[in-house]
Amino acid sequence: MTGPAPAKINLALVVGPIRSDGKHELATVYQRIDLGDRVTVEPAPETSVAGFLDDTIVRRALALLDAPHGWRVHIDKRVPVAAGLGGGSSDAATALRLAAAQLAAPLADGRLHELAVRVGADVPFFLNDGPQLGTGDGTDLAPLDLPQDYAVLLLLPAGARKESTAAVFGRFEARDGVDGFAERSAALRRLLAAVRRPRDLAALPVNDLASSPLADELRAHGAFRADVSGAGPALYGLFNRTADAKRAARALGHLGRIWVTVPAWYG
Repeated sequence: MTGPAPAKINLALVVGPIRSDGKHELATVYQRIDLGDRVTVEPAPETSVAGFLDDTIVRRALALLDAPHGWRVHIDKRVPVAAGLGGGSSDAATALRLAAAQLAAPLADGRLHELAVRVGADVPFFLNDGPQLGTGDGTDLAPLDLPQDYAVLLLLPAGARKESTAAVFGRFEARDGVDGFAERSAALRRLLAAVRRPRDLAALPVNDLASSPLADELRAHGAFRADVSGAGPALYGLFNRTADAKRAARALGHLGRIWVTVPAWYG
């Protein structure tokens, strides 16, 4: 069986204090986009992953399934790795979904969600359709009715490398970023409730964890919203029209790798 494993962007990321389990409380807006990997999963005597040799998360996900055999997996990798776009989490979610569908007794959606939570905070989102508000550690999901009629420009800055999670959160804590989390997360909910058209997304709060001066470049070239996705280093710019996004892509190509795509509702 083969299925898509789309990337995501975080249209907002509000981060709070550390929970009792060592993870940070957060409120984030997940939006799937039409750029993705392709994952093929079929039963095999033992588990192997081809196409992306650096994979660890898909193997870890499949190991959670109670199957009397392994799995042969092939990943056609298109999403940039370690960029804040959730490529590995999406691969894991798609592999879980495809493998579970081939079990003698397919898993209920609730059980699949439970397994996805054990794999990673972003993984459960990719088992759901449409944009979602992620709370708790990001795995408590609620559907959002957000506009989808805009274009997305992705920018992976030249020479950028993803920082360790510990470094990103350490810098956030050092500047007392957790202060006022309850008020900030409540404000995010109010702003989401007021979104009616794409341009309303510009009012959402900026990413708490990561920022980049290149967001200003995106806005200067017509993006009505621009920010870093997740912990970065990839940025996104939202444009009213695909033609506008492509024009910006031509102007900003010297800054790094660029993709122009659109939101996606389904996987």
